[in-house]
Amino acid sequence: MNQAQQAINRLIEQTEKSVIGQRHVVEALVIGLLANGHILLEGLPGTAKTRSVKSLANLLSTDFGRIQFTPDLLPSDVTGTEIYQDLNGKPQLHFQPGPIFNSIVLADEVNRAPAKVQAALLEAMAEGTITVGDTTHQLPELFMVLATQNPVEQEGTYPLPEAQMDRFMMKVTVEYPEDEAERDIIRLVRSEEPGAAVSDQNATNGQNEELDNIEPDIVLEARRQLPNVTVSDLVERYIVALVMATRKPERYPDSNLANWIEVGSSPRASIALDKCARAYAWLQGRDHVLPDDVRAMSPMVLGHRFTLTYDALADGINHLRIVEELLDHVEIG
Repeated sequence: MNQAQQAINRLIEQTEKSVIGQRHVVEALVIGLLANGHILLEGLPGTAKTRSVKSLANLLSTDFGRIQFTPDLLPSDVTGTEIYQDLNGKPQLHFQPGPIFNSIVLADEVNRAPAKVQAALLEAMAEGTITVGDTTHQLPELFMVLATQNPVEQEGTYPLPEAQMDRFMMKVTVEYPEDEAERDIIRLVRSEEPGAAVSDQNATNGQNEELDNIEPDIVLEARRQLPNVTVSDLVERYIVALVMATRKPERYPDSNLANWIEVGSSPRASIALDKCARAYAWLQGRDHVLPDDVRAMSPMVLGHRFTLTYDALADGINHLRIVEELLDHVEIG
């Protein structure tokens, strides 16, 4: 492994010390960072979604912005606004940047704000810019939106439109931790309390020790290395076959895909799957992508990019179950 790969893997290990039992979440955050994409975290309250994002931002020593989405939020509360200032007796318009002008932006409970506020994120996520009035402002080179939402509570929420869902490179499901991880969480939080005993700190097995910060330039260097990760014709055909199976499920008559998928994935799915598979392979220290890398990233990349039929909804079939069906029936090569 080169220096950048070692540093990024250390970033994953360090973040895991603050977020216990959620390694797949931590890996997904870092892959999104490397692939220059945005991530939607979906999970029940208390599953460390916000903590994961804050821990990653702290370890990167980069600017962090948090937006708590509420029904009364305005687009200007996200993007910023132009304000009047009196300079030497002459009134002038001055742009006051909003919290979106940070490297890592947490859009907490993004589905609690109406569509016009959610739409304020679209330009930022797609173009890396914000337009206010007739002026376009550039966002930082290192920029990622991490949005969270609760999958259960629907009262007072506004489902994300398909166009915005498609702009998230990955959707990561955050589950409850297992028994032993739950005990480690209790110990970790206890050790973080003011005046915690030394024995409590030791009980966390070093999880509360001082963590090493990673310079943001390391992430940018890692991004420059990703184009050197090769993708064979076989893997490219496999990526295309997976995406096309969501659009033309009738190609697989022995599966349930045609009964379950109403609208297939857009070309953004192919692009995202290629980028994430290369980032995943790079993290493993390889300079080429394997079909298993594509399979590993498919649930998070494809799971939110197609629409279910009424029959699938009625039968309680979810997106991840359909991705499993895709992986079972689409052949490699």
